[in-house]
Amino acid sequence: YVEVGFESGIPVSVNGKRLSPGNLVAELNEIGGRHGIGRVDLVEDRIVGLKSRGVYETPGGTILFTAARDLETLTLDRETLQLKDSLALKYAELVYAGRWFDPLRESMDAFMENISKTTTGSVYLKLYKGSVSVTGRKSPYSLYREDISSFESGEIYNHADAVGFIRLYGLPLRIRAMMEQGI
Repeated sequence: YVEVGFESGIPVSVNGKRLSPGNLVAELNEIGGRHGIGRVDLVEDRIVGLKSRGVYETPGGTILFTAARDLETLTLDRETLQLKDSLALKYAELVYAGRWFDPLRESMDAFMENISKTTTGSVYLKLYKGSVSVTGRKSPYSLYREDISSFESGEIYNHADAVGFIRLYGLPLRIRAMMEQGI
């Protein structure tokens, strides 16, 4: 089991011990490597259009990616997370193409830094035979509230609201069905 701590989206500690970025990755590489974490065999597209095969070992990177992603699901809303994911693909493309000093990359950094302000907290992970599983997470900026999220009771979530929402959300499909039936 390992705990990774984050402040504003930046990993800062392993098992409660604050570490520099390089030492943090080295520590996670050591821990994850003992458990076979992060072994990847893939075929990828090179920028010139060729396919190449790579076999990589990135135990620390795999642990960090899993932990950061899980914490983001706790602290970011769906729309922000979806936009972040789509921009991450473009970001990787820019960097892979050697366009580090592109103003677009710098602008994307500013966006990522801004939305990561609330990505603070800890993620607890289990490492076992090559797999990384999240076993818990906590954040002072958590958007999850058990008292609100219950579908059984509560003052903020009212079941009757769902009926109207479902009817409105499905309205375009109902109109399409009516059109197809000649109604």
